[in-house]
Formats: sequence, structure tokens, C-alpha cells
Amino acid sequence: LNQTFHICSRTTFSFSSVFSPCKLIRPFHLNGLHRSGDVILGGLFEVHYTSVFPELTFTSEPNKHVCQGFDPPGFRHALTMAFAIEEINENPNLLPDVTLGYSLYDNCATLVIGFSAAISLASGQEEQFVPQTGCFGSPPVLGIVGDSFSTFSIATSDVLGLFRLPIVSYFATCSCLSDRRRFPSFFRTIPNDAFQVHAMIQILKHFDWTWVGLLVSDDDYGLHVAQSFQSELTQSGLGCLAYLEVLPWGENPTELRRIVEVIKKSVARVIIVFAHQIHMIQLMEEVLKQNATGLQWLASEAWTTAVVLQTPRLMPYLGGTLGIAISRGEIPGLQHFLQKTRPGDNYHNENSMIRQFWEHTFQCRFSPTTSWVEAGGAFCTGEEDLQSVETEFLDVSNLRPEYNIYKAVYALAYALDDMLKCEPGRGPFTDNSCAFLQTMEPWQLMHYLEKVNFSVPFGDQVSFDQNGDALPTYDILNWQWLPDGGVKVQKVGIVKKSTFNDEELKLDEDKIFWNFNDNQPPESVCSTNCPPGTRMARQKGQPVCCFDCIPCSEGKFSSAECISCPEDFWSSPLRDLCVPKKTEFLSYQEPLGVCLTTASVLGTISCAVVLAIFTCHRQTPMVKANNSELSFLLLFSLKLCFLCSLLFIGQPRLWTCQLRHVAFGISFVLCVSCILVKTMVVLAVFKASKPGGGANLKWFGAAQQKRTVFALTCIQAAVCSVWIVMASPVPHKNIQYHNDIIVYECLVGSIIGFSVLLGYIGMLAVISFILAFLARNLPDNFNEAKLITFSMLIFCAVWVAFVPAYISSPGKYADAVEVFAILASSFGLLMSLFGPKCYVILMRPEKNTKKAIMARGTK
Repeated sequence: LNQTFHICSRTTFSFSSVFSPCKLIRPFHLNGLHRSGDVILGGLFEVHYTSVFPELTFTSEPNKHVCQGFDPPGFRHALTMAFAIEEINENPNLLPDVTLGYSLYDNCATLVIGFSAAISLASGQEEQFVPQTGCFGSPPVLGIVGDSFSTFSIATSDVLGLFRLPIVSYFATCSCLSDRRRFPSFFRTIPNDAFQVHAMIQILKHFDWTWVGLLVSDDDYGLHVAQSFQSELTQSGLGCLAYLEVLPWGENPTELRRIVEVIKKSVARVIIVFAHQIHMIQLMEEVLKQNATGLQWLASEAWTTAVVLQTPRLMPYLGGTLGIAISRGEIPGLQHFLQKTRPGDNYHNENSMIRQFWEHTFQCRFSPTTSWVEAGGAFCTGEEDLQSVETEFLDVSNLRPEYNIYKAVYALAYALDDMLKCEPGRGPFTDNSCAFLQTMEPWQLMHYLEKVNFSVPFGDQVSFDQNGDALPTYDILNWQWLPDGGVKVQKVGIVKKSTFNDEELKLDEDKIFWNFNDNQPPESVCSTNCPPGTRMARQKGQPVCCFDCIPCSEGKFSSAECISCPEDFWSSPLRDLCVPKKTEFLSYQEPLGVCLTTASVLGTISCAVVLAIFTCHRQTPMVKANNSELSFLLLFSLKLCFLCSLLFIGQPRLWTCQLRHVAFGISFVLCVSCILVKTMVVLAVFKASKPGGGANLKWFGAAQQKRTVFALTCIQAAVCSVWIVMASPVPHKNIQYHNDIIVYECLVGSIIGFSVLLGYIGMLAVISFILAFLARNLPDNFNEAKLITFSMLIFCAVWVAFVPAYISSPGKYADAVEVFAILASSFGLLMSLFGPKCYVILMRPEKNTKKAIMARGTK
């Protein structure tokens, strides 16, 4: 490789060593542009696309490399730096006593040339110099603007950073260059790739593109971006990569063919490309061959403004491209400066770049070869009119990299100006010293560069953060294919850092041209969003963006994932939302509830009618003969039994749950107690009719009968009171019977309490039945036992059947069974005990006499 070597021979090894001059044994052959000055600033630019080394050797004099593919925009970049320096020199308020000069080199898009140029700027190319025991004077350059490639900047900064030589890049975006430990003197006026990656992800999010392809260049720029993009995309959860391919350097048609085949096979319609324009030129040739259409391209800043790609031939494929671009700026006077460009002389290769530009523009040669002359080639005179040709070089309508170059030069100038304005004794260096023009060193300039803060004429603020990065701002550009076949690059948005250090994206979608039939943004997803009511199930072996849609199970709903509904809700038929569960209880509105309510009211009315009949005929023998007071009390208790059944209908409340069983238990105990006492009275009267049995009647007088009924009822009341206090029945929402129905029911609270209540009623009923059964064959004139026996038989049969039916009936049907048992037993008692008597009173009044009743026993 062409490298600079200085050889110094030591002539003596004494304490006061004397050194012979160091000689340059191999010069660099670089395309350059120079201007002398008090302080020299260096510049590295891509003026040619590539270079060729016919022979590379260390042992013999190598042939000079040849740079190929002149790039007019790259040359404009170099002259933009020259213009900025000329403008600064003419500014009386900035560096008034200092003239800036420049040394600008062409890196030919080749690392070894760019690195050689940087070393030349840092160490100079003098033929020889004599080392001294002390170093005095400034280095050849105090700062460098460049390089445009991240890889070149990494290599250059790795070396020059050791000497703290400031390097301000206008186009190197690799986020790795923000590492201040490794690159302490690197600055840039372009946002780093981390911000560019965030901006790309914001665009993907805006258009809901979750399945995209990523193409990167095979260098530090592309590989660092690939790593950063994958990491950020995964962490954000906004999408997945369908594929990641590395675009090769140089000619590699086989690899490019394979990459385009991958693109065509993928369902991803959006392709993000972080690469240089040379990669895109090679890639698009293969895209044309395979006719890969229907793709939406997202361009990094490296090729967003590449005019060479904006041709009618490529627009059927690249039309509609969205790209991130450096913010555009205005540089007044630049076009006039460019128009004054003239080749002049080329002593010591001082303006070789201008002469190459002239030859490229006018297709002529300053030193034509014989073959050139024989082919009819023109001879360059240097007097050609630059205004008479159409060239990109003079196009200043879209200054983006140039604007960054302009800001970079001014940043170095302002830092130098601040340094030279230092007041002795108040400086930032050792013992509050200042730096001086004759002895200043690069690290001193770097100190001021870190703190620089100014505004350019266009109004933008320029400063650097702790990593040497500028305030990040990007324009969003859209490649628009016009009806006349022309191409327009339209700004459609901006992305910048917001107040809270997040990316703020603004897009004017109405201005965007989409290269699709419906002029709408394409859909780029691996799997379409699952409809409501389904959940995503990741496909085996695929990224999270590829999934199947599985219906949610009952009781769950989804917008993205299946989520269980709250306890009182259930999923809709489409599983897209939760709706309140249906409620179930024995309602007054449903047919069953209406029937039971009607029966309860009918039974209550029947009791009232019987009570009215008995009241109206209370002086008749039929009423008197059957202990009228107990009969009235029995009718009252039966009415309570009918009414208490209504407490089992309707939505359970705390008071209804507590009252229903209390009312039921006490009402039925009162009823059965009356029947038991009646039965006992029948037996007592029969025994009293026998000789010596009269003494038994004193225990069954009217007062004793009432006390007995009251005592038996109080026992049940005590049971109910203890039950309510210790474990009160409470309303309960039961969801065990049906998943989608809430069954409102009353929990008994205490099974023991409920069992004692029923058991006590059952015990009284059994005793009444046994006594009535024993008395069934007594003489008719004393006998009501047959009616009681039959009524108790019905009562016991109903309640024996009730227990298993109640236990096996769910929800409201348990209440219905209990209400039915109450009504059935009440009707049974009412009809059995009072039906025959009412028949006699109303239908056979001739039998309702004392003689007829007394005679029944003697027939």
C-alpha cells in the first residue's frame, strides 16, 4: 500500500543525540485542491466513485492509482468547503486577523486513498524535516472536514484521535462513532444512525408496516445499522424483519441475483436500504433484469438524493420511494462562486481536481494522449464557458451534504475564533493559560470545538452534544414520477428530536406519491390483524409477526389477545366484547313465577273466604263443634303460609333471604301446632266420655290449647333467631350452574339451622299424623281425626318428596320446588280440614244442627 515513511538515522548515541533529517521515501499521488493561509483546514471528499491499482508492491516503486468515475456533486462538496473558507476570510467579525487556507483531497471512494490523504493532512508531505529536542509550531492542519464514509472515518479517527486532531464529518453516520473513548476528537454535523434507525421505525409505525426487508452495505455503516435496527425493532415490538441481506462491494452478479430472488419470494412489500448509491446502482440493474415490481423502497440518507438513480428507466421500480435526507439549507453566494471555477495552472498538483472536473464536463483533455487525438478528442484550453453546459455541479437547489459541510467549516472557524479571543490568565488550560496562533495544538482547538454554539445565516443552530453529535433533524423525501416522465423529489415530512428526547415525525400524506395502482400505501405484513374475537397464535419457527388467528374460548374476548371477561360479564357471540351476563331467578314476569304467584294469591283468598264463612256461621253447631278458636287460628296460619311463598319469588335481597325461611318456618309450625292440639283435644274428649275420664279435660281447656300452640311456635321462633344471628341466609350470585348466566339465590347460611327448622316441622307433623291415625275410628260425633289424618298424610307426602327434589333442583327451580311444596301442603291442609265443613255449612245446612251432628254417632 502507498504509505508515508520517514527514515531517521541516529549518528551518535551520546546524551546530546544529533539526528539526521527525516526523508520522505514515498510520496502520495493524491488529487487535491489547496490554498495557503495562516491556519490550514483539511478536507476529504468523494470526487470519484472508485479507483484502480494496476500493481501493488512494497519492494518496487508502485504505479500510481487511477481514480475513475468523476462525481460532480462530490466536487461541489469540496468547493463548498472552499467557498465557506473564502466567506470566513472576508468576514471582518470572524477571525479578523487570521487567514484560513485549505487542503482538500479526493478519497476516490477507496479506504486506502482516504486514509493516506488523512495521514498526509496530519503529517504533511514535505520532502524532509529535521527533528528537534523540542517541538514548535503548528501541524500541517488544525482540523479536518470529512470523511463522507463511516468506515473511512473510523479508520482515520482511530489514528488521528490519538493526537486529538479534530475531525468534523458531514456524512459519516455510524452510531459507533459516538463512542468518545475510542473516538475522542470525532464530531459530525449529520445525525448518527441511531437517530436514523429510530426515524425509520417511526415511519414503519405510521403506516403499520410490520413485515419488512432490510438491505445493508458490507461495511461498518451497513453492519452497525443492521445490528442497531434489529435491536430497536425488536425492543419496540412494532415489527419484524422478513429478511436481512448484505449488499456486496464490487461486481458480484451471483449474490445480487440471489438477493433479488429473496425479495421477490417474500411477502414483504417494504424494503429498507442502508447502503451507498453504488450499491443501489448495482442492485437496480438486477431488479430490472428480474422485473421485481410492486415494492416500496425506504432509502437511507446515503442514497436518498442520488440523482443517478432518479431516471425514467428506474422510476417504474423506484417511484414512490420514501427517503430520509439531511436537512436542506440555503448557502447564499455559493452558485456564483461555483460559476467562477477555472482550471488555471496545476503546479505541484495543486488543483488537479478542478482540471479533472473540466475534462469531465467538456469532454476534453489538457494533456491529450496520442490515442485521444487520433480518436478526434478535444483539447482543453481552460477558457471554455461553464455556463454553456448543463451540469449537476451548478445545481444548488437541493443543498443537503453541502449544508453540513458549510456548518462543519464554520464550527471549526468559530472554535478557532473563541480560542484566539482567550484573555491571558483566564484561559482554560494549565495555569489559566491560553493557546496562541504560532504554538496552538489540535487538542486545544478540540476543547473549544466541544463548546461551540452558533447560528448559520440560514438560521440553524449548530452545537455538539457530549458525544460530538449535532442536533438531529431529517427531512422525509418522496420520489415522485410525473405524468410527463420527469422526476420530482418532494419533501413530505420531517423527523426531529422532540422536547422529551423522543423522535417527532410529521408527514403530509396528501403530498406522497405511491407507485401503486390505487395510489395508496401498500400493506406489508406477515399476517393480517386478527379479527375481533380471535387471538394470535405464533407460527412455529416464525417471528412474532407471523401468526394464526384462533377463536377465543367462551367467556373471553379479544382485541389482540384473549382476555377473560369480568365475573359479571360474558363474551358476546363474536367474542369481540364482554356483555353483562343474563340473570336468572324466580321472577314475577316469567310464566312459572306468574303461576306460583297466582296460586299463592288464590290460596290466600281461599283462606279469607273460608274464614268469612266460618265467621258468618260461628254460632252454628258445625263451627262450635270443631273448636272455633283453633280453627280461626289455623286459617290465619294457612294464610301466612300462602303469603310467605311470595318471598321466594323475585330477585333475592338480604331481607327477603332472611325473612323467607323465618316466615315459612314459623307459619307452618303455627299451622301444624294447631292441628296437633286439635288432635290431642279429640283424644282427650273421647277419654273424658268414659267413666273416670273427666279429669283429663282440665288439661285441654281453651287457655291451655292456646298456650300449647304458643309454646310450640316459640320454639321455632327461637330456632330461627339463633339461625339468623349465627349464620344468616344471604343473597348469592351463583355462576357454577351456567357460565353465561348469573343465578341469584339465597344461601341458607347454616345447613344445620335449616335442617333443624325443617326437622321440627316434620316432627310435629309426624306426631299429629300418628295421633290422628290412632283416633280415626272414634265415634263420629267426636271425630275430626279422619280429616286430620288425611291432611297430615298429604302434608307429609309433599314434604318427603320435597327434600330430594329441592336438593337436585338448580337455581331458581329450587325456589320453585319449595314454593310448590308450600302451596301444595297448604292447599292440602285447607281442602282436607275445611272443605267438608264448608260443604255442609253452605250446601247441606240441614245437617248443620246439633241433633244432626249428635245423631251421626248413633246411626
